[in-house]
Amino acid sequence: MLPLLKSVPVSKLSSLHQRAYKYFSSATSFLQKDTIFSTLFNSCVNVNVTKQLHALLVVFGKSQNVVLSTKLINLYVTLGDISLSRSTFNHINKKNIYSWNSIISAYVRFGRYNEAMNCVNELFSMSDDLRPDFYTFPPILKACVCLVDGKKVHCCVFKMGFENDVFVAASLINLYSRFGVLKIAYKVFVDMPVRDVGSWNAMISGFCQNGDVVGALGVLNRMKGEGVKMDTVTVSSILPVCAQSEDIVNGVLIHLYVLKHGLDSDVFVSNGLINMYSKFGRLWDAQRVFDYMEVRDLVSWNSIIAAYEQNDDPNTALKFFKGMQIVGIRPDLLTVVSLMSIFSQLSDQRVSRSIHGFVMRREWIEKDVVIGNALVNMYAKLGDMNCAHTVFDQLPSKDAISWNTLITGYTQNGLASEAIDAYNMMEECIDIIPNQGTWVSIIPAYSHVGALQHGMKIHVRLIKNSLYLDVFVATCLIDMYGKCGKLEDAMSLFYEIPRETSVPWNAIISSLGVHGHGEEALQLFKDMLAEGVEADHVTFVSLLSACSHSGLVDEGQKCFDIMQKEYGIEPSLKHYGCMVDLLGRAGYLKKAYDLVRSMPVQPDASIWGALLSACRIHGNAELGTLASERLLEVDSENVGYYVLLSNIYANTGKWEGVVKVRSLARDRGLRKTPGWSSVVAGSKVEVFYTGNQTHPKYAEIYRELRVLSAKMKNLGYVPDYSFVLQDVEEDEKEQILNSHSERLAIAFGIISTPPGTPIRIFKNLRVCGDCHNATKYISRITEREIIVRDSNRFHHFKDGICSCGDYW
Repeated sequence: MLPLLKSVPVSKLSSLHQRAYKYFSSATSFLQKDTIFSTLFNSCVNVNVTKQLHALLVVFGKSQNVVLSTKLINLYVTLGDISLSRSTFNHINKKNIYSWNSIISAYVRFGRYNEAMNCVNELFSMSDDLRPDFYTFPPILKACVCLVDGKKVHCCVFKMGFENDVFVAASLINLYSRFGVLKIAYKVFVDMPVRDVGSWNAMISGFCQNGDVVGALGVLNRMKGEGVKMDTVTVSSILPVCAQSEDIVNGVLIHLYVLKHGLDSDVFVSNGLINMYSKFGRLWDAQRVFDYMEVRDLVSWNSIIAAYEQNDDPNTALKFFKGMQIVGIRPDLLTVVSLMSIFSQLSDQRVSRSIHGFVMRREWIEKDVVIGNALVNMYAKLGDMNCAHTVFDQLPSKDAISWNTLITGYTQNGLASEAIDAYNMMEECIDIIPNQGTWVSIIPAYSHVGALQHGMKIHVRLIKNSLYLDVFVATCLIDMYGKCGKLEDAMSLFYEIPRETSVPWNAIISSLGVHGHGEEALQLFKDMLAEGVEADHVTFVSLLSACSHSGLVDEGQKCFDIMQKEYGIEPSLKHYGCMVDLLGRAGYLKKAYDLVRSMPVQPDASIWGALLSACRIHGNAELGTLASERLLEVDSENVGYYVLLSNIYANTGKWEGVVKVRSLARDRGLRKTPGWSSVVAGSKVEVFYTGNQTHPKYAEIYRELRVLSAKMKNLGYVPDYSFVLQDVEEDEKEQILNSHSERLAIAFGIISTPPGTPIRIFKNLRVCGDCHNATKYISRITEREIIVRDSNRFHHFKDGICSCGDYW
């Protein structure tokens, strides 16, 4: 029932009623004019007042006026009441195309596409005297929820001759772009006899939505060639493409165009520029755009905060967040997502948990899966995988990103087995489809545990959908084959994939390095430069590491100099760590120590650890003690460093030093990481710990080791007791050596696999010198290739020789 005016004092009436009362007092006949009612629409600021106007239209017999009723339909929609719009539409006896267009647009605006299509079908089923016009089709095309419906509407457009209308054609371009059919979208665009800037924007946006960078830039260049000027929509669409294609030149040129034509006053354009510059790491340019903005919205603040957060400058990002609070801008979901990353980078557990509480109080996890995924990622970066998994379990809905975040968290925290378990659970969810992020998360986990067979299954799966050609996925596969000892397969895959960026080159150079092929790594670096690929800081970390593993001291020093002089790359702690390892491993302990002392940055645990490791290799207890003292100042909780120093004292027979260091570690509640080795037998991975006697086949394993020991001694093997770090009798020392985890794994591999087949061993610690020597004898006796990956590098044992040349 529509409300009617009641008899009340004029002073009590609303502004609409007062104006109507004025017209009533003048002349009733005057109210019969439609123009008077049109002016009353301006007073309708809410649904209740609009209903009162509606009542007036009914009273004066104007409810069947199609123009006024159509305005009423649109007004109800503007005020957010679609049901009253439909009711008004239904009461029009003689509907024209404008009223049909209004109700169809109303449903589309509210996202109720099924009701919109029902109206379309009803309209098309009517007699030919009511014909759709060019205003009808844009909302209809937006309402199409499947490509088949879209093509049907396209046929109607063509049949009725509207394909040349710029608005209809632009809507067709948007339709086909939405469903990824860019070929047809581009044909519609090309066939347009006249194009306005909206048409160009639609085509550029279509290519951008589908990740076709080349197509988007091609249309943009054609647009420039035809003299069509870019507007704010064009600029906002193309800036992300410049960042995606790493085209800083075009990005800067567009920025110049923006300044020249005064488009920088548009907040969307400025936000796009901030995001673009942040993707290139040009934070100064991003901040300059932000500083010159006359008006900043929430997106502007989020963009500048995210720019610094994503470029590993959490302190500056936090400064901008505080500035945002000062000007009274309230944070939203995206702000909080950035804050989670900021405080995880700062390793601030307390504030991170406060943010979690903030999110829980507002029930944001239930509203958006993005915030839940960010929480999982935050705890993973803080190293608290228990909390990460708890949050993950509490997510009301999980998407592929949720699973990818959990898997990545486990992998990056060294929990490869848990990452694999999470991936297996994800595979059981039929509604979750693995994507690029999934493969980039799980393949490194397989690499870590040496699960070659599982990694190869993933590779086969990727070949079927050509995802193995994706540079990031392919790089993970190269790394996996390299770390699982299949260097030939890693090289073969490397030459199959696109190599325009340094990412795959870095991976294969690193793989060659850990296998001891330093010369080949250097040659590949030359090939990389010859192909026009620019080296980055990661390239030189891989190169220096390769030189270190192969003892190429002079070549390593040249690379270190070239990096600074020719590429302008300032050495990071990783580069210095590689150089200290290179010099120290080669016996240049004084040079290594001098380099540490001359570093412009404060040495961290990795630097002193590399020096301490070199001291252990060369038995320099004095410098080792000094390095250990510095090391324990910066990282007193790493038990591995106590073990290194203890080994140095043990190798030189200073047992009192061994007792002192072990007591110090014990007093601090630290326990030595137990040595373990795994071996692949068939499709199963067996893990052995040093001295393990619980394996079902332990009797056969020790029997095989006794037989091998006898044969080795006949060939000249002499146990090296210096690697027994306990003050016990010699017969006990030999027994201890024989029960090292890698020997147990090798013996199991021999009795569990066919003769002549390779044996692949993965060890969590460095292979000891005696086991290294023994494995050379075993490879000769058994006529097998034994591939051992320890914590530092690969060793390929064959015919009594190791690929490392006894240099590791």
